[in-house]
Amino acid sequence: MNKRDEQALSLFGKHIRKLRKSRRLSQEQLADKAELHRTYIGMIERGEKNITLLNILKISTALEIEPYLLLMEFNN
Repeated sequence: MNKRDEQALSLFGKHIRKLRKSRRLSQEQLADKAELHRTYIGMIERGEKNITLLNILKISTALEIEPYLLLMEFNN
């Protein structure tokens, strides 16, 4: 993975964390709502995982946000 990829994953993860915290959810609560494992959520938030489209859909549903907003706004 190159530096640009790593930076994109890191920014995306920070955006997920910001949205999760704005909804006052713990990683465990988000994971439960998204039907994912808590450690997976942590890895996404730290930019350690290249998330799949299906998991983006699960997380967006759990956060009650349109999926495209996860991709459009993560760099703000």
